[in-house]
Amino acid sequence: MRALLRALRWLAQFPFTIALVAVMIVIAILTGTHITPLARLPWYHDVATGLPAFRQGHWWTLGTSPWFIAHPLRVIGALPLVIGGVGWAEAKFGSLRALGLFLAGHLVGALGAAGTLALAAGNGWPWAAQVSRALDVGPASGAIACLVFAMSTLPSPWRLRARYAVVAWAAIGLLYVGKIVNVEHAIVVGVALLVSGLLPAFRHPAGRPTVREWRLLGFVGLIVIGVVEVFALLIPFNGPLGENDPVTPTTDVVIDLVAIAILANGVRLGLRLAWIATIAFACFNLATAVIATVFLPQALDLGLLDEPGILFTSILPSAVLWLAQLIVMLLGRGAFRVPLLHSRRTFAARTLTRTEALDRLREFGGGNISWMIGWPDNRHIAVGSGVIAYQAHAGVAIALGDPIAPKEQFGIALDEFARSAEHAGFVPCVFSASALSDENRPNGWRSAVIAEDTIVDLPDLAFTGKRWNSVRTSINRAAREGIEFRMCTLADEPWSVLAQVRAISEQWSGDKGLPEMRFTLGTVEEARDPETRVGIAVDAEGSLHGITSWLPVYGPGGQIHGWTLDLMRRRDDGFGPVMEYLIAESAKHFAEAGYEFVSLSGAPLVRPEQEDPGPVDFVLDRLSETLEPLYGFRSLHFFKRKFHPRHEPLYMLYRDEGDLPRIAVALTRAYLPDATLRDLASSAASARS
Repeated sequence: MRALLRALRWLAQFPFTIALVAVMIVIAILTGTHITPLARLPWYHDVATGLPAFRQGHWWTLGTSPWFIAHPLRVIGALPLVIGGVGWAEAKFGSLRALGLFLAGHLVGALGAAGTLALAAGNGWPWAAQVSRALDVGPASGAIACLVFAMSTLPSPWRLRARYAVVAWAAIGLLYVGKIVNVEHAIVVGVALLVSGLLPAFRHPAGRPTVREWRLLGFVGLIVIGVVEVFALLIPFNGPLGENDPVTPTTDVVIDLVAIAILANGVRLGLRLAWIATIAFACFNLATAVIATVFLPQALDLGLLDEPGILFTSILPSAVLWLAQLIVMLLGRGAFRVPLLHSRRTFAARTLTRTEALDRLREFGGGNISWMIGWPDNRHIAVGSGVIAYQAHAGVAIALGDPIAPKEQFGIALDEFARSAEHAGFVPCVFSASALSDENRPNGWRSAVIAEDTIVDLPDLAFTGKRWNSVRTSINRAAREGIEFRMCTLADEPWSVLAQVRAISEQWSGDKGLPEMRFTLGTVEEARDPETRVGIAVDAEGSLHGITSWLPVYGPGGQIHGWTLDLMRRRDDGFGPVMEYLIAESAKHFAEAGYEFVSLSGAPLVRPEQEDPGPVDFVLDRLSETLEPLYGFRSLHFFKRKFHPRHEPLYMLYRDEGDLPRIAVALTRAYLPDATLRDLASSAASARS
């Protein structure tokens, strides 16, 4: 019953859409047009719009035509268009505005098509003269107007993609079908896009298209040309550029489609070679059209062509599309500079060495995970006076943490990273960024919480009171069992200690059946860094029971303000609460040394529950569920609650939801660079069993 009430409340938001659909269905049933084409009925001319109706003074048809559907088969397209377009507009703008948009779109389509065809037919255009004698009914023009205006509410770049799609659809229909409905649709799309771009409520900041937008425009253009190739092969048409009878051999079309598909993918990636090939294809097709035009009279005189009109008009529409494609590729030439070979795809920004990157970290300070930029597999680029570290996997450039730069330059640094990554052919994203980076993310980017940093403030830290019982118990038990804590630099420890550390770590990773994770999780090799501190628990016989490693957190001016927990390893048969003991003793050690905090770090992909989960939440949750049986990140997150930390969100910054599948693959490769799909599948299965 509750589900029914919720459904009714939801439907109550769309009174106009529901009423419109109901009226159309009732009229179709009452008039029999649900089984009989409306044009066969004697009163069709009294309800349909068109130039003949207006010349006869049937202006009332403007009010009667939108409620009918011309043919039973058109219901397949009309109802989804009405429900989707009008319903979307009603949800965004309200019922009255949706009604206004629907009526305005209908009037613009009917009157605009009649006026355009009257002018064109008067100038002797055969196609226009033929189409101007046609009539039309249906809600499509009004629904399209609603759809185009509703698309204006989409965020970038989905707004641009949706507009490209609807323009391509209208253009193909006009050029290759050329009926009165296609004229109406093209006019409504054009007017609605123009008006929605001029009205203040729908206006968006204008500017030169971005690299990504040029690539998208080139990609869409090639896809449209490919669709048209198939359309022209299968269906004869009589459009504004002439009449066509399919004459192209199927083999030629298949070859063209394969070539266009390869080019389109290359253009989408910004490949220079794809740009050159597209220019060559466009020039070839345009040259063919020019030659056909120039030598058509001679061919006719020599009797070489039986149907010159059909041959000519099979070339001309394609030439128009290729001309548009050529213009796009030339105007956006700067977006297509990515080398074909992956080894040659480099950032335009200056590359820095590890030493240079760490020097800037000490100068400007960084976040709680910034010391990780010095780990292997990271690359470093200069962004302004600062630096960003990133890894490249699966065509994605994943920046690690915040930019190493003055805080007021975060926005500039992130913009420069995004721009450099796109020019190099990578999908840019930023992983484990702070709230400050989120506030300064590039324009139009999205963000999602991917973890929570757990921070324990050290001033006045005391393990007193009931809530610290478990921590105190571990400390007291260690004293009884002769376990001692020592903070050291692993690189300075004797071989016997290092050997035990390696053995414990290998035992842990061996139990998982997978290699140790990387990226934001260090290994023993990173723990050997001379600037990394390592806490160890040793018994009276010198046996190691557990280790923790701590990364320095630099503030501006080279001062270390705190330490971040990284490596956590325990011996299987060793002291039970060794991790609680090691973290507590490490915190006491750093507090006595005068540091401000310790970060217990964020468990990867363990996030607070989202109130309104979206696509990115779905992707991250699935990735987290896959890794949880193997590495127990969620259990680790709950373990850290024993130290009563405060939480700070960590974000992933990304362009839009279309990048998420590739980002998910890239993150998997970053964390598990040596694991195969078989490793992941078999280990996950064994962990769940």
